[in-house]
Amino acid sequence: MRKIIISELVTLDGVVEALGGEPGFKYTGWSADYVDQDYIQHNLSALDEVGALLLGRITYESFEGAFAELDPNNPFAMKMYELDKYVVSGTLQQVRWHKASIIDSNIVASIQQLKSQPGLPILVNGSRTLVQLLFQHDLVDELRLLVHPTILGTGKTLISEIGDRKKLVLKNVNPFASGIVALRYDVIHNDTL
Repeated sequence: MRKIIISELVTLDGVVEALGGEPGFKYTGWSADYVDQDYIQHNLSALDEVGALLLGRITYESFEGAFAELDPNNPFAMKMYELDKYVVSGTLQQVRWHKASIIDSNIVASIQQLKSQPGLPILVNGSRTLVQLLFQHDLVDELRLLVHPTILGTGKTLISEIGDRKKLVLKNVNPFASGIVALRYDVIHNDTL
């Protein structure tokens, strides 16, 4: 059975909105100030640990635009190219990225089926709405947060309406020179509470 790992960039006040420069947000691109070698190595290592990406439509479109071209000078593009990519969307008609496919119906059952297969973990980046759905259905096994040393005071937060309380166990803390703190938690499933 495969694990589902959520990996998110967040502010100290839990904001995940427009971290990459998406238009229309007062502090768009807020995470760019903190990109350093620790950050890059952490994210590349995370891709080495997984066998697939599970993404919402907005994150998929952002990643496809940034990484779909096979560029030997871009290590993220090279690693993501070979991963299976599952896109949860009711509006996308097609995907162009290598090894990408759309999950557009029976979403929870489809993800449960992916999770039940043997193989390396499935990584979810961004995809706030999808993350909430995964938590609602107790499908998250691990939560990784890159907490940035900034407070925005506005914006969409990662987790809001997920139903029942979730308990987590801290597995690792890794501070970066930039002030980012990488936190790694195991999620305790409802059936083990």
